[in-house]
Amino acid sequence: MRSDAGRLWATRERPFNAAAEKAGAYRTVDGDDLSELCKLIAVQESLAGPASVR
Repeated sequence: MRSDAGRLWATRERPFNAAAEKAGAYRTVDGDDLSELCKLIAVQESLAGPASVR
């Protein structure tokens, strides 16, 4: 999604589980451009890591 301010937003369709959220993973992230957004998504997935496996 693109905001009125021009920032890109991404959100997971399926939320992280409680353990992943406790590890610091956020379901929704935003960035100035596609490259930054992709990096932020990767960081969140990495933070969730094994905690996101049910």
